[in-house]
Amino acid sequence: MDGIACQAGEQTLFHIHARLTLFLNGHSAHPPPGVGIAQPQIQGTPRGSFVGSGACFFWLHTHAADGIIHIESPVRRTFTLGNFFDVWGQPLSTSQVGPAKGSVTALVNGRVRHDDPRSIPLHAHSQIQLDVGRPLVGPVTITNWYGL
Repeated sequence: MDGIACQAGEQTLFHIHARLTLFLNGHSAHPPPGVGIAQPQIQGTPRGSFVGSGACFFWLHTHAADGIIHIESPVRRTFTLGNFFDVWGQPLSTSQVGPAKGSVTALVNGRVRHDDPRSIPLHAHSQIQLDVGRPLVGPVTITNWYGL
């Protein structure tokens, strides 16, 4: 899918993280744990559900519902938010994020982007926010990446 494989273990040649924050009509939402992990084995932790293992890992995946996208690839390349949504199996456009439809406002590191959200690159520690509908929520930032 998009040239992204699902392999038995996580890859480490190219290993970065980005964060995706979603707001649907002003209400917070998150990608679920286990996106991009086939047959995810979900376990409970004090911070919520966590997926530590599965049948295979796509190079773009989530372990928890914290919005952190793990980019772990055997090749260096620029992955995009569109690639992540393709792995997730959800639509992404200027008028739809997953099942939510409406005007989409995209922010990257607190700045509004006016192009297709599918083209947003996933860079190390990028903070991507998608607001669907209204009200718009001010830019959300995190400072604790938990060592990632």
